Amino acid sequence: MELAPFQGLRYATADARALIDSPTLDLALALAPPYDVVDAQTATDLVRGDPHNAVRLTLPPAAREAGDPPWELCGPDRYQRAALTLRRWVAEGVLVRDPTPALYVYEQTSPTGHRQRGLIGALRLPPPDSPVVRPHEAVLAGPVADRARLMAATRANLEPIFLLYQGGNPVRGAATLTVDAIAQSSTEALVDTVTGDGVTHRLWAISDTATLRAVATDLAARTALIADGHHRYAAYQRLRAERDGPGPWDHGLAFLVDSDAWPPRLGAIHRVLPKVEAGWAARTAREVAVVEELSGGDLRSALARLRDAAGRGPALLLADSGTCFLLHGFDRDRLRAAMPDRSHQWRRLPTSVLERVLLPLWGVADTSVRLVHDEADGALAAARPDGSAVILPPLEVSDVYAVTARGELTPRKSTSFGPKPRTGLVLRAFP
Repeated sequence: MELAPFQGLRYATADARALIDSPTLDLALALAPPYDVVDAQTATDLVRGDPHNAVRLTLPPAAREAGDPPWELCGPDRYQRAALTLRRWVAEGVLVRDPTPALYVYEQTSPTGHRQRGLIGALRLPPPDSPVVRPHEAVLAGPVADRARLMAATRANLEPIFLLYQGGNPVRGAATLTVDAIAQSSTEALVDTVTGDGVTHRLWAISDTATLRAVATDLAARTALIADGHHRYAAYQRLRAERDGPGPWDHGLAFLVDSDAWPPRLGAIHRVLPKVEAGWAARTAREVAVVEELSGGDLRSALARLRDAAGRGPALLLADSGTCFLLHGFDRDRLRAAMPDRSHQWRRLPTSVLERVLLPLWGVADTSVRLVHDEADGALAAARPDGSAVILPPLEVSDVYAVTARGELTPRKSTSFGPKPRTGLVLRAFP
């Protein structure tokens, strides 16, 4: 694996609003979540908070909005509109290219104290089927084409993909030691700001030749797992395949984290089954699993039971407005019969059991299932009044590593890795 230094494109000051005579608001208002977790209302709110918000680049609107380049320059093409916006911000000094190629140390600290540190750099793209960078989810053609068109038009990687690697524990490599040393030193950060969710973001640059060489030597023997950004990574590969000869398309912007040193949060993605009654579904599931009805209506207690059961094998909760059931102890012969083409590790994933065994048993099409990220009580609320919630335990990071090491992909929407890197801290623009 190679993570190369590059000349980052960053907001010109720590206070992006100072450029438009409003110094009371800081850089945090110019940053955005990754494009694929931003809905239309959130995008509108971000731009209202700061018209220079990075979402104007990553999610250019389909219709022209206030602050866009003149219509006669860009016409109806949203990708060209993003490209012209980027060029204008550079011309106006809103965004400035750093003078020296660097790797960037990026630290995120949540209000609860959870901390994540890693390196932002230009990932040299390995061949598409290389194990150097392993996906864990499949991609859809539409989002890949969308991101590829945006990168081609803007000639830039506007937000990093999120990569994990196993750096070793307790012995740590030069990359991790360098990241920690810089974050813990008295070196002044290029960025030190707090976003509206209470997360502190700090950024430093590494340009020292000897340090960069030590980091490169350490990473050369490593492989990485894509935690988030599968469609952007596929877009990187697509753009490189479409071009002849070496060039800036041979690399893609990435945020690389040693998951042994700084374990990420791995949340669950729950399901809502419209028009499915939990009691009926639980009775039907008894032919493939042990089903226990949980009394008392205490979700916290039910989640504790779920965590305990998930430590021994696939398990999930099935609940509606009146009842809650724990499904565990799945029949191994039934699992093998339903998933003969899959490894033991893959068959143990709760999303695998749901996708291959339970949904077919219940006659529920996967396309009718709604998704709810992280919050179990949110899934319960979304299921009311005429549906059921399937509450899934979060996977362990080791589960994802084990499945991908065999060349397999996890079932659709099995993971929600975090914290995700904030968009706008540093961009990679091509010469």
